[in-house]
Amino acid sequence: MKLTTKGRYAVTAMLDLALHADGGSTPLADISKRQEVSLSYLEQLFSKLRRKGLVESARGPGGGYRLARDANDIAVIHVLEAIDEDIDATRCGGSADCQHGEPCLTHDLWVDLSHQIHTFLSHISLGDLVQRQAVRVVAKRQDTANQSHYVQLSDIKSSTA
Repeated sequence: MKLTTKGRYAVTAMLDLALHADGGSTPLADISKRQEVSLSYLEQLFSKLRRKGLVESARGPGGGYRLARDANDIAVIHVLEAIDEDIDATRCGGSADCQHGEPCLTHDLWVDLSHQIHTFLSHISLGDLVQRQAVRVVAKRQDTANQSHYVQLSDIKSSTA
């Protein structure tokens, strides 16, 4: 199984959104800066996430995105499935025709692994991830770096006025 960049970015962006849920809507531009992901790529991902009911959007000043449900009710697997990320370790896509129309020697092993991964990701919610100390440390670092970037820009503007 290979988790694509699309899957990694979607989970990362949704976790970022969950971490910043207390402030209302979060602009994708903020997530883009903190996570160093292209804004246009995030827009594509969030379009799918919105259609699947995982996020809600708000337009206008103070607009952005927010989780459509509590972070504890959104499993990582929900995010991956919403963006059509396939959790399958088999070479044949689970169709059991890997070797001349028949299952290969290790087909059942890879099917079992796929099920284990799916189960694992089904039992981890965004809320669970938000509670992890390591996640909170990284989020604080990102927020601090982002705030200092804004301060530096405002300092530049005020010093040139």
